Amino acid sequence: MRRICRIGLLLLVACLAAIPAVRAEPVVEAAFDLAIARFEAARPALGSAFAGVDIAAYRDALTLRRFVSRHWGGTIALAVLTPGAGETACARYAAFVRIPPRQGSVALAFCPEFLGAGTPDLRALTVLHEMVHVVAGADECRAMAFAARVEVLATGRFTDVGRYWRANGCDASPFSLPEF
Repeated sequence: MRRICRIGLLLLVACLAAIPAVRAEPVVEAAFDLAIARFEAARPALGSAFAGVDIAAYRDALTLRRFVSRHWGGTIALAVLTPGAGETACARYAAFVRIPPRQGSVALAFCPEFLGAGTPDLRALTVLHEMVHVVAGADECRAMAFAARVEVLATGRFTDVGRYWRANGCDASPFSLPEF
């Protein structure tokens, strides 16, 4: 019986991941709204690509939750999920992306920590960061550099991610954080 319930749960999660237009809860939507506003303010200065991220695809993924991907190939839908605390990855992350895409969909999950802790600015930064993974893959340094650049262009400052930057060995990567 447990096995049947587990299979049913997996099927439910797969079905939910295939529905990109479903809107998540208000905290997630507010984070998306602020991330979109920041991205749109920064977009003119980003060109057609920045840090290896296709700006048109990123914009479509962020605003439409569907994009044509050169990185993954084909049209990809974004599924926004809010798993419970039982999700293993939620023990380590406030949000995470399941890549590569499965059946034309990438899942972006927001954990209870994202929903309950932090500030609107930090949540928007998390969305900007995770959307890089959605569009351009797993490189943490790329995601941090891109999100920091958008923050600087939109607000004139960026969140100090120095500890995370060093922990991921980003000083040796081809990416860099903005300088003042």
